[in-house]
Amino acid sequence: MDPLVVAGRQFRSRLIVGTGKYKSFQETARALEASGAEMVTVAVRRVNLDRSKESLLDFIDPAKYFLLPNTAGCYTADEAVRAARLGREVGLSEWIKLEVIGDQQTLYPDVQATLEATRVLVKEGFIVLPYTSDDVVFAKRLLDAGASAIMPLGAPIGSGLGIQNEANIRILREVITGVPLIVDAGVGTASDAAIAMELGADAVLMNTGIANAQDPVLMADAMKHAVMAGRKAYLAGRMPKKLYATASSPAEGVVR
Repeated sequence: MDPLVVAGRQFRSRLIVGTGKYKSFQETARALEASGAEMVTVAVRRVNLDRSKESLLDFIDPAKYFLLPNTAGCYTADEAVRAARLGREVGLSEWIKLEVIGDQQTLYPDVQATLEATRVLVKEGFIVLPYTSDDVVFAKRLLDAGASAIMPLGAPIGSGLGIQNEANIRILREVITGVPLIVDAGVGTASDAAIAMELGADAVLMNTGIANAQDPVLMADAMKHAVMAGRKAYLAGRMPKKLYATASSPAEGVVR
């Protein structure tokens, strides 16, 4: 497949996976392997950074996976900026998946705080990939602030509802140029991932859809193939929809 390019770095896989909610670190490692993902996210505030004790980081091979720290659990711009700085200070990465939550029940992003944090972190040299709403106005503002990707939610985090507003994803696909459009949150099963890619997303980021499946490893494999299929379908260009039938074998030229 054509590579995903983020901030000048190429990735063969267009599936990005999270590392939370699994039953064990061992299961996490098996699911990562099955997903074929090259970029994985870890929450700075939830990972044990004391390397003298067993940690999630012991099960992620840095030679195989690109680590993308995230600011999950942050509710203000200042909290998110501090978490990003901490991740860089302990040697995780200068890349950051920026999350600033605005509502505890829905886990919707605080887009204004996200914009503020993006401006600060970009000035400090971070590669910022912000989780945001599917609002095209704020997407443009994040681009102006120097975001290296736009990551709209497909549905609330952990809901598994799939893409709830296809029209907005299509609009964002037309508007977002120069950086990847990555659907983040809400994917529940393989068909949701395929739809996101068919709508023109450059990649899909997911965690709960794999980790909370009855068989996370098998679901990770399914998601890998769904993202690949969706990308190929988008590049191929679907047939036009029609109200009435068209014969598969045209009648023109048939000898009667």
